[in-house]
Amino acid sequence: MSWKLTFLQQIVDADIFVKSTEMSPHIELYQIDDTHWQQLAQIANANQLRWAAGFAVQSGEQFHVHACFERKGTYLLFRTTINGSKPQLPSQATVYAAANRSERHTHDLFGIEFLQHPDSRGWTRHQAWRRHEYPLRHDFPVTGAPAEITPPDTSYHFVEAHGIGVYEIPVGPVHAGIIEPGHFRFQAVGELILNLEERLGYVHKGIEKIAEGRTPEGLAKLAGRVSGDTTVAHTWAACMAMEQAAGIHIPRRATLIRGIFAERERIANHLGDIGAICNDVAFTFAFMQMMRLKELWCRTNYELFGHRFLMDKIVAGGVNVDINDVAGKFILIEINELRVELAQLIPAMDLSSSLEDRIYTAGYLSPQTAELFGTLGFIGRASGQDFDVRRDAPYAPYENVKVKVPIETQGDIASRFWVRYKEINASLKLIEQFIAQLELLPEGDLLASWVIPDNGRFGLGIVEGWRGEIMTYVEFGRNNAVSRFYPRDPSQFNWEPLEKAVLNNIVPDFPVCNKSFNCSYSGSDL
Repeated sequence: MSWKLTFLQQIVDADIFVKSTEMSPHIELYQIDDTHWQQLAQIANANQLRWAAGFAVQSGEQFHVHACFERKGTYLLFRTTINGSKPQLPSQATVYAAANRSERHTHDLFGIEFLQHPDSRGWTRHQAWRRHEYPLRHDFPVTGAPAEITPPDTSYHFVEAHGIGVYEIPVGPVHAGIIEPGHFRFQAVGELILNLEERLGYVHKGIEKIAEGRTPEGLAKLAGRVSGDTTVAHTWAACMAMEQAAGIHIPRRATLIRGIFAERERIANHLGDIGAICNDVAFTFAFMQMMRLKELWCRTNYELFGHRFLMDKIVAGGVNVDINDVAGKFILIEINELRVELAQLIPAMDLSSSLEDRIYTAGYLSPQTAELFGTLGFIGRASGQDFDVRRDAPYAPYENVKVKVPIETQGDIASRFWVRYKEINASLKLIEQFIAQLELLPEGDLLASWVIPDNGRFGLGIVEGWRGEIMTYVEFGRNNAVSRFYPRDPSQFNWEPLEKAVLNNIVPDFPVCNKSFNCSYSGSDL
């Protein structure tokens, strides 16, 4: 009996299962009773399912709470319904560490209490709203009622450490650069890090709230701004969810162009991150060279498609820009030039003893810890987590190509460095294959006709962004208007592993540890 049949049989035997609906070949929805919410997580964990997302949707006087689980590329979405007058639900964070901050986010913005939750501190709330105000409820105005000056967030209780020689180092939330705000609280003895906690959400863009009432075109634009360096993948996931809800299939040419854009985004970010890791250990030559290559790559995006980061090129129903034969040939030439450049630069980095001294064994994230927190993308793959949506739950255009997924098991900064480099090479090959397939198709078939979804129709878009698996839920109300948008960035599962990876490292190594993860502040601050 397969794992899925075994798992489903167990929840039937426990009188948990109510009914199911197939959403797509990889996703099924199950409705269950709220009293079994925690028991569901226990059975899922015993069957080695990964906790992949959690979110809530308000429906009249009720809340629909969702949890998504994954194993071997199959996603099972569970939903329970609770009353809005006193919304309570057993916590799944007691079973899955990955559910911790997601449930806290849902509590802060919806007022749903997760019973027995291991951490009662607010996560998204800060001091912007008064007690018993919940911004994602329908009766809360989109503009809110902000004070002239938001009070300082001084009441958050960080973990404390005591002992001879123990001291704290507060860093941020405002940093000496252009990165978004985030607070890091260290406890250390000498230079040795004993504990680290981060505190995020200082901007709180209101992405989920301002999505309400948007058209598909407007939501696609908003999704592209969840995390600016992942504009392609977040837009793709949102459009995939909307297209599921509308029941439409986009043209093959559009899927290939989306794939090319996503791989170009992956390559640009990996080039920049490899350079930034080198910069944080004072290997300035490598930093300048990798940033030069990234700059050239982004300039090509602008010259061919009109935007350096390919923002707003993916739209609901397809894409709004083509890749003709001339552009395809230009990209292939650029790929060859990049390979030549990397063939010269990477060996120089590999032979650098100063770089080796700083990145090998530093920032160690064990495979066990990576699995515990559901770590995604290149960070997870550098710690032995062998999962990639493109290969394990393939979506067009990846279903017709072989996706090579590099895996490292050492779990240190060096492993995250080398996984990035290997992913660049794999992405270059994918782009070549997609361009070869494009050449066989007629130009111009880029958009499917839009079909207005019925009230209550929803979809779940899942794509492999450059940081890892992105999962996006979109539900429609009346008149083609979005009623709920929830984008789950991979960084939601990657920030906490960073806290573990820096333990027993020295404080001066935190910047390079942090850069080797490069989690998104913005993607974790909806």
